[in-house]
Amino acid sequence: MNAYRLQNGTPQNLSVNAGNVVLDGVLTWPQNATGLVVFVHGSGSSRFSPRNQFVAQLLNSAGLATLLFDLLTAEENRVDEFTREYRFDIDLLTQRTIATVDWLSEHSELSKLSIGLFGASTGAAAALNTAKSRPNEIECVVSRGGRPDLAMASLPEVLAPTLLIVGGLDREVLELNQLAQNAMQATDCELQVVEGATHLFEEAGTLETAALAAKAWFIKHL
Repeated sequence: MNAYRLQNGTPQNLSVNAGNVVLDGVLTWPQNATGLVVFVHGSGSSRFSPRNQFVAQLLNSAGLATLLFDLLTAEENRVDEFTREYRFDIDLLTQRTIATVDWLSEHSELSKLSIGLFGASTGAAAALNTAKSRPNEIECVVSRGGRPDLAMASLPEVLAPTLLIVGGLDREVLELNQLAQNAMQATDCELQVVEGATHLFEEAGTLETAALAAKAWFIKHL
C-alpha cells in the first residue's frame, strides 16, 4: 500500500486500493482532525461533485477530515455515461465502499480517526450497506437526497446513528426515506426535511442548511 504524508488542511490526491481496482480520491486533513468523513457519491457523480465539495469544505472548517473518492474507475465512468449500467449497481457500489473503508483501516495514520459516511443519491444505499457490514468501523451515517430504500434489507441491522436529509419538494424520495426510517429499528435514525428544496438542493440556502445539519451530526457522533 502506498504511504501518504498527511498534509494539514491541503487537499491531497491519492489512490485507493479497493479490492481489484484502484480508485482516485482527494483527502483533506485539517490539523488535529477529530474524525474522518468518507463521501459516497451518488449516481452519475464523482469526487468533483460541487455539492459534496461544498459540504466537505464546511466539515473541514469544523475540524473533520474528508475523503472524496470515485466509486468507478475512469473506464467504468466512461461506459456509465452512455449506458448508466453502474450507477444503480448497489452491490458494486457497496463493495467499493467497503473496500475503501478496509483500506483506510490499514493505513496507520488514517486508521486513528473515527469514520462517518456521507452518502448522496444511490451512494446512500452503499453507505448504509457498508455500515451494516462494518459496524465496528462506521460510527455514523448521513444521507443527503439519498435512496436508503435501495438498502432496505440491511436497514434493520444498521447500528450507526443515521441522519436522513431530504428536500421538502422532493416528495417521492421523501416518502422512500420515511419508509427507510421506519425500517431502522436498531439505531437512532432522524429524518430532517429541508423546506423548499428539491432533489439536488439547488434552491438558495438549502444546500447550506443540509450541510450544517450534516456537520452537527458528524460532530456529535465522531
